[in-house]
Amino acid sequence: MPDRDSAAWLWLRDRLAAFRPVPRPGAAGAGPADVVRTAVVTDSAATLPADWVAAFAGDGRLTVIPMPVMVGEEIYGEGEDDITETIALALASGKSVKTSRPSPGQFEQAFRAAGRRGYEAVVSIHISGGLSGTADAARLAASRVDIPVEIVDSGTVGMALGLGVQAAVVAAAAGGDAAAVAAVAQEQLGRTKVYFYVPSLEQLRRGGRIGAAASLVGTMLAIKPILAVDGGKIVPLEKVRSAARAVARLEEIAAEDAASRPPGRVSLAVHHFGNPAEAEALADRLAAALPHCPRAQISSLPAVLAAHAGLGVLAVIVGEGYSPGLADDVPGLST
Repeated sequence: MPDRDSAAWLWLRDRLAAFRPVPRPGAAGAGPADVVRTAVVTDSAATLPADWVAAFAGDGRLTVIPMPVMVGEEIYGEGEDDITETIALALASGKSVKTSRPSPGQFEQAFRAAGRRGYEAVVSIHISGGLSGTADAARLAASRVDIPVEIVDSGTVGMALGLGVQAAVVAAAAGGDAAAVAAVAQEQLGRTKVYFYVPSLEQLRRGGRIGAAASLVGTMLAIKPILAVDGGKIVPLEKVRSAARAVARLEEIAAEDAASRPPGRVSLAVHHFGNPAEAEALADRLAAALPHCPRAQISSLPAVLAAHAGLGVLAVIVGEGYSPGLADDVPGLST
């Protein structure tokens, strides 16, 4: 979650306060002021903090589409149902856990709602197309609505996607049109990396999300893989012989990446599922190794990602947070 005392957060808060909804002629209800032209839509794989979403969803500026998860024969909606414990128990017992993309109808409804609120365009930012058909569902919905929709395949997952969405919300608050908002999101996404460790590749194998890491399956009992998301797919980085060494190496890789970033701009996140104490310890060690970086925000993976990563996953997101001067640096944004 953004630091509510940070310059970036205060800047965004002040801008949003200045852009309170003002009814437009012909708009249903209270639409956004003229300077706010673009709405942002994403999916629950973005792992955005719930209170962050709530702060910006009230006037339709941000909409998060829930991604469905099937446990046995039951279908749950991410964010609509409390399914964390259900997923954890299912994974621990070996019960079937599957995911699916949202329906085009869900996106169509969100896009039409943005138009009714007076927005002129939508930027829809989604989990990597190499891992899910979510962006394709959004494209199909976009072809059915009158409001212009720009689809952004993030090429990533988790808070790496979330950072791109947050940057897009900032750009929209600054008055950016769809092209400018999408450009800001793409720039942010391009600066963000995902590194993670899973105790077992079995869930990734079952879900068909293992990509180039498939070569590790034959020896997965003998190794503990460190993986990354690259080119929109899951790829192997290193093969380590013990869980302790794998976590230590994950920490080293993330710290080296963060240390190479511009001072004062690094943003870190740690994801886990079923192992919060390990995530806290990893965040503590990263904070000690990177004293000039903000402490990593910690969050449990959403069910749609946990279903594939499995219990015991640890992931580190390394990116660069948006800044108060962002609007001054991007063509098409007003200040």
